[in-house]
Amino acid sequence: MNTIAQLRRIFRQSHTIAVVGLSAEWHRPSFFAAKYMQGHGFRVIPVNPRYAAIGTEILGERCYASLLEIPIPVDIVDVFRRTEDVLPIAQEAIGIGAHCLWQQIGVTNIEANQLARDAGLDSVMDRCVKIEYARLFGGLNLVGVDTRIISAKRPV
Repeated sequence: MNTIAQLRRIFRQSHTIAVVGLSAEWHRPSFFAAKYMQGHGFRVIPVNPRYAAIGTEILGERCYASLLEIPIPVDIVDVFRRTEDVLPIAQEAIGIGAHCLWQQIGVTNIEANQLARDAGLDSVMDRCVKIEYARLFGGLNLVGVDTRIISAKRPV
């Protein structure tokens, strides 16, 4: 279980988030969360083999097929994948020297969590990085959807 103090520390010490499973589709939860975090000063690095194979950029950043290909240091590895897919991602997170393995809402791989913790990483399970950041730093507006993607205003 992560305390509020631990979550605040993770965010304050982090600058780069690799989002594994980031979709290029604007209406997908991974895109929504990544855009929000990018808008709050974090560099978001997309990791999705489907898009990397065709050279797609997501949110203005090159997409990589795996964490091992990212040429810069990564602080948080945010996982938008099924629970059974997380263990190899945790191993890659350890391999690249990430500081935190973050499993999104509905993702709870206990073995990956323990592996990350044993390697000295912070580990968060079953929480949304966007919701937690907004909750802890005062940005949870409009039921948590204030990303300027969804609006009641008609386009001009």
